[in-house]
Amino acid sequence: MSDDLDDRLRRIGQHPFRARFHLRGRDRAIVDLRGIETIRRHAREIIDQRLAPAEPRNDGKQTPYRGHPVFVAQHATATCCRTCLSRWHGIPKGHALTDGEREYVVEAISRWIVAEYFPKTPPA
Repeated sequence: MSDDLDDRLRRIGQHPFRARFHLRGRDRAIVDLRGIETIRRHAREIIDQRLAPAEPRNDGKQTPYRGHPVFVAQHATATCCRTCLSRWHGIPKGHALTDGEREYVVEAISRWIVAEYFPKTPPA
């Protein structure tokens, strides 16, 4: 799954709209202040509240473009609404997200944040 998700995130990141999103300013400072584990917990909470229900409230408009690194990452990874989840990740609409699907979405968001935060990781 790791390689598949990385490949999918790379493809999504090449889309002109998705490529515009980056971790900057206040959003980067939130990661500095809170740490990635706290941000990951926030991602779980946001996904549970805004994306996981079978019929999310305001689907397609529920994710702000700024205000938290998770929101930026959702747009960058196409995990911002059920339509994008279906189109880009193959997770169909109309059912509550399973635990595995929720974890997949959180992992996609977390990987993008880490990649944005540490863009020039030295080779191993």
